[in-house]
Amino acid sequence: MQMSGKELWDESGEKLDLSIVIPFYNPGQQLRSSLRALIKTLDDMNLTYEVLAVSDGSTDGSDQSIEDLSSASVHVISYEKNIGKGEALRVGLSQGKGRYIGFIDADGDVSPDQIGPLVALMPLYEPDIVLGSKRHPMSEVTYPIARRIYSWGFQQLVRLLFHLSVRDTQTGLKLVKREVLAEVLPYMVEKRFAFDLELFVVATHLGYRKFFEAPVHIGQRFTSTISIKSVWSILVDTLAIFWRLRFQHYYDLDPGDRG
Repeated sequence: MQMSGKELWDESGEKLDLSIVIPFYNPGQQLRSSLRALIKTLDDMNLTYEVLAVSDGSTDGSDQSIEDLSSASVHVISYEKNIGKGEALRVGLSQGKGRYIGFIDADGDVSPDQIGPLVALMPLYEPDIVLGSKRHPMSEVTYPIARRIYSWGFQQLVRLLFHLSVRDTQTGLKLVKREVLAEVLPYMVEKRFAFDLELFVVATHLGYRKFFEAPVHIGQRFTSTISIKSVWSILVDTLAIFWRLRFQHYYDLDPGDRG
């Protein structure tokens, strides 16, 4: 789903305070409880919001299992082919109506109630992007040693290649200022798990620097695993972003001028 130009959303439509995208692929029963918790958290806030739950070609019936939760504020979006988390995010983010548009993982490892502190930072600092970070000194994270090693190694690679000002690009909780996303998203091409990294690389390349890291709390619910195939995949995608940035100068091209 390729977007072009800054006409990403119809500016004449209704504006909300916050849009949250929750991408998913075959999450099973966890999705429904995560979505209900997210709705409750947002209902308790004094703001207008929408939730866009995007199925990346799920085949386990999870998209049908949440259809009864659809409302004026909750939208379920599905497409047939499994493409990748990044594609699901692109589809959802491009339809957001909020002043800030963000996303949270569907697996429940980052509890939806942690959105509140990030939202509170918005009027105080007006950040371009506010992100949950496992490497924030106040974060409390419990997960296997192998996952810690992978995470540390990946962030060292990111620091070496891109010199970003953030310490953790991959935690699945982020809010992006609408006008920043409108400029950045059309440049992005990643369809899998390197989407988060490309978001920061492109934003930085376009001159955005106001990134605010917030602490997260991740306990024993951290159940996701990383296979060698997944590690190789994100490594390949990371090097592809580096190639596009440093050698191909892909992010210098106007999105509308690409072949």
